[in-house]
Amino acid sequence: MRYLILSFFLITIGCSKKEAEPIKLNVDQCEFCKMKISDGKFASEIITSKGRVYKFDDIRCMVSYNHENNISIDKSYVNDFSKENSLISIDEAFFLKGGNISSPMRGNIAAFKDELEFEEHKIKLNAIMTNWNEINNLFK
Repeated sequence: MRYLILSFFLITIGCSKKEAEPIKLNVDQCEFCKMKISDGKFASEIITSKGRVYKFDDIRCMVSYNHENNISIDKSYVNDFSKENSLISIDEAFFLKGGNISSPMRGNIAAFKDELEFEEHKIKLNAIMTNWNEINNLFK
């Protein structure tokens, strides 16, 4: 009986919902380009279906890594450009590209959780709106 309870407990822990893991700036390394993640506006993160966490210093690195390795992604997160080192789900993000956006590996994509912040930065950065499907196709 003890083994049954222990097994149930371990299975429950193993299947628990994995959330974004905070990125430690100037400590964590980008999985793709191997540079230290130092800019809290452009970092990103994926969690695989097996629960493994991969961190990146640029959205371009995250997309390129997935294209090269074809991993099974459960969740994807990007940093909110308007807040220092704050991860948000790609499902709730508004994206800008180009203009005066200058990210570490020249992906030049910025993400925003707040639509008003997005609109303000669109004008301020002279950038254009994009979406996740387009971003996924940019770096093939």
